[in-house]
Amino acid sequence: PLSSAETVYEGQSTDVAISASHDPTPGFERDFVTRSVDFYNSQHFEVRPDGELVLVDVPEDAGISIHHEWLLIRTKSVWAVEDTEYPTGALLAIRYDDFLAGSRALTSIFEPDAHSSLEHYTWTRDHLILVVLTDVRTTLRILTPGENGWEDRPFEGLPELTSIEILDTDPDVSNEYFVNSSGYTSPATLLHGVIGETEPTALKQAPSFFDAEGITTEQFFATSADGTQVPYFVVRSPRSEPGPTLLYGYGGFEISLTPSYSGSLGRAWLTQGGTYVVANIRGGGEYGPGWHTQVLKAGRHKVHEDFAAVARDLVDRGITTPDLLAAQGGSNGGLLMGIMLTKYPELFGAIVCQVPLLDMRRFHLLLAGASWMAEYGDPDVPEEWAFISEYSPYQNIDAAASYPPILIATSTRDDRVHPAHARKMAARLEELGKPVLY
Repeated sequence: PLSSAETVYEGQSTDVAISASHDPTPGFERDFVTRSVDFYNSQHFEVRPDGELVLVDVPEDAGISIHHEWLLIRTKSVWAVEDTEYPTGALLAIRYDDFLAGSRALTSIFEPDAHSSLEHYTWTRDHLILVVLTDVRTTLRILTPGENGWEDRPFEGLPELTSIEILDTDPDVSNEYFVNSSGYTSPATLLHGVIGETEPTALKQAPSFFDAEGITTEQFFATSADGTQVPYFVVRSPRSEPGPTLLYGYGGFEISLTPSYSGSLGRAWLTQGGTYVVANIRGGGEYGPGWHTQVLKAGRHKVHEDFAAVARDLVDRGITTPDLLAAQGGSNGGLLMGIMLTKYPELFGAIVCQVPLLDMRRFHLLLAGASWMAEYGDPDVPEEWAFISEYSPYQNIDAAASYPPILIATSTRDDRVHPAHARKMAARLEELGKPVLY
């Protein structure tokens, strides 16, 4: 019964979350608790058998993982340690017990550059697999700790120009792995292998739902308002241009948009002559944590400027025209669509806005909204409402403006984004006689 349960750890009422975990690895049995102060900052503790809490003293915005004797630290901001400064997006390694004992002899096993960032990593028994994005193209590397440091070599035998994710490993037992590979025109493929023993072998592929013959994927770069180069993918069949184009974006929470397969998109759009575009705008993680952190709170306008820059670049390249260009996004991307409607209506012929955030004056009072103040800011703080109010779609509807048709979709079963956002926006647009479908 709950009345007899033992309290392991207690956070503050303002915390986003508390979590606990147990590592059952023989010889490395440990218990941990994590206190998430906000969406991006956490404190990590080892819970000793006697109940003592031992802080893993890393920056609160850093990510950590502990495997056998190793502590890995992924920086989210510049970290100065003794005489060394580690950049944003680096992956650092040190023996866990040494770190707790006070050593800071960290080894940098990955550092980003202007084109590359670490997407994620996973241990096998003896190796560390890194998934790296280079201009949003996936590559994998194998790192192996040894007496002479960390050996680094490429992961051979994987498909090119696809998104690759590590589905599973068995880090306490073997060097076996399962990975998934997919692209805009290639369905998900399950591959299996054992590092050092067998090459990646395709075990099974999801069915193909459209004929991809002749459909190409290209990458271009648009120049944003501050000069930043913003990559985007263009997927299309040969046809006379300009033509109907659907531009998708998200731009938040360090979520990277990498190539992925969609049977419905292929069958209903690409094979019908439509062009599909994915914008890798800031706010995502395509170029590491810095691609995201520079747009938090007061920097949010860069997300909108990036997406608008891609829309203009598509027109400048002759791929489409404003009348033939539609934009689509959901959740945080739905907020982006509301901003495109109210701030950049001249760039689009239609907008699809799904489960959106739109009333940013009250987002923090609805469902999970309070947890996102680390991303957008606190509208109850006058200095922060000052920049939020500049783009909040609901507050920026202009009765005199000419807007493209917009389809707004929401759900009463979403426990994060409240349907009030979509309902209020649709009602106000309808009241003003704007072309809206809800």
